[in-house]
Formats: sequence, structure tokens, C-alpha cells
Amino acid sequence: MKFTQLSILSSLLALFVISTAVSAQVTTGDTSAKIATPVSSNPDLEKKVLELSNELRCLVCQNQTIADSNADLAVDLKNQVRKQLSEGRSKEEILKYMTDRYGDFVLYKPPFNAATIMLWVGPFLLMVFGLFFLVRQIKQRRQDLLGESFTAQDIQRARQLLERKTDNQ
Repeated sequence: MKFTQLSILSSLLALFVISTAVSAQVTTGDTSAKIATPVSSNPDLEKKVLELSNELRCLVCQNQTIADSNADLAVDLKNQVRKQLSEGRSKEEILKYMTDRYGDFVLYKPPFNAATIMLWVGPFLLMVFGLFFLVRQIKQRRQDLLGESFTAQDIQRARQLLERKTDNQ
């Protein structure tokens, strides 16, 4: 078999295995899903809990808010937010409580201060350094190529190699 036929067959086999696995997962999936019910019967309280939960980071998942996460800690934090809101605490008081307990990292949008400056400035610094080194590398290669001199024999040998390669194709 030629290489292309072999690669096509292996691709088809991989596609078959993946589709079989996906269809098996779909047909044997858990069909006992329950409808989510709000924890509190007060819709205004639940709206405030959701708003505040969207501002707090899940400390387990780290790339989700506690509103999006189902981790045990996120559920506990949502319950803590719900409890504090029902006790009459303000949004600012709850956020202060959470940052006092877990640090600025718990905020999904941390403040710009001395402790979080690298979080805000770091990506831009990396981009500037990356561009600097890229431009420097390009200039260095250009100088290296301009400084390179080829003899007539080198050029003739390169032409022969190129002609031989084009004849083989």
C-alpha cells in the first residue's frame, strides 16, 4: 500500500473509533437529570446572589466564576454569599469579607494594585519582549545573509541540485 492510502485508512479507522465512543456515551448517558431549582424562594435574593457570584472566582477551577462552577467550594461560597445577603450585608461588605479571607485572587476582576501589577502588566511586557527579540532575530539573520558570499562554484552546485530535484518530481 502507498503511504497516502495507509494514512486515509488510519484516518477512517480513527474516525470510526471516535464516532463509536461518542454514540455509546450518548446512548448510555445519565438520563436522570433534574431541573435546577433555586435555593431561595426569594427571586430578588437569587438575582443578587447570581450577580455577586459572577464577580467571584472559583478557587478550585480558577478560570470560572463561582456562578459557573459546580465545585464543592464554589457551592459553599455561593451559599455564604446567599447567607450574608439574607443577613442584610451589602455587596461591598461581602466582597471585602471574601478578599480578607481568600485574597484578591478570589475576585474575578482583581483590582490594580502593587500585589496584582504583574497580573495586569505582565502580558503586555511579555508581548513587548517577544516582539523585541523577534525583531532582533530577524535583523541578525538579515545581516548574516548579507554578509554571506557564495562562489560561482557554490551557485553552480546549488543549480545542479535544484535541477536534479525538479527532474525527479
